[in-house]
Amino acid sequence: MPVTPLAPLARTAEHTGLTYIVTGGGSGIGRAIARQLGAAGARVVVAGRTKERLDDTVDLLASQGADALAVPVDVRDAQAVDDLVDRAVDHFGAVDGLVNNAAGNFVCPGIELSPNGWKSVIDIVLNGSFHCTRAVARRLRDQGTGGSILSVIASYAWHGHPGTVHSAAAKAGVLAMTRTLAVELAPLGIRLNCLAPGPTETAGAGAALWPTDQARDQVLSSVPAGRFADPTEIADAALFLLSPRSSYLTGECLTVDGGQWLGKQIYGSRPTA
Repeated sequence: MPVTPLAPLARTAEHTGLTYIVTGGGSGIGRAIARQLGAAGARVVVAGRTKERLDDTVDLLASQGADALAVPVDVRDAQAVDDLVDRAVDHFGAVDGLVNNAAGNFVCPGIELSPNGWKSVIDIVLNGSFHCTRAVARRLRDQGTGGSILSVIASYAWHGHPGTVHSAAAKAGVLAMTRTLAVELAPLGIRLNCLAPGPTETAGAGAALWPTDQARDQVLSSVPAGRFADPTEIADAALFLLSPRSSYLTGECLTVDGGQWLGKQIYGSRPTA
């Protein structure tokens, strides 16, 4: 059953005036999170490698009255990430949170995966998330304000999945990083959590993970809820994890996947609507 996209959130005191950096903000889930943050009153720095896509996101946010800044960056470059945070602070005066959403993925059997293919995904997802988390956490520490850091991963980080050894290993590393730093940084008022979306209706995911109608049907059949997520649904979960409504929640992972990872059925038949 198709889902109707949710309306943007109304401005709320919990996000108004706060500044968030969203990596991978030029499309898909990253753009949806940036849009919902902007609709909720936040100032948003969208970061990624393709300036044109970032500019499109900024234009979208501006059309809804949000204040946004596009900063092209390669998260694999630690110095470039430090410069990103400096630009955010120079432009908006402070930084209050981070969404690690930049990723690279493609399906490939591990035995056929090239060393460069492995390194590319590890560098973007794991190393990039660390560079961004470290840079933002240091700024939050220096500001003395506390804040929230959210990393977008996937459920195969803990259950594995054929063809995703590079991405699964990288996202498992991000989950371990999150839980480790959640303990280290809690005394500074900095919370770290993960969000694990299921199959989501975005052009990037479709091209990489279900490029044919047959592959799409196969993925859809694995979701007990019977549909793909709308990016706005994932974005709303992200806003909850970033907000004071989850102020006592740290080091956790919220899975938003329509029951996919729980519903791996081997025996018997699945109920139908």
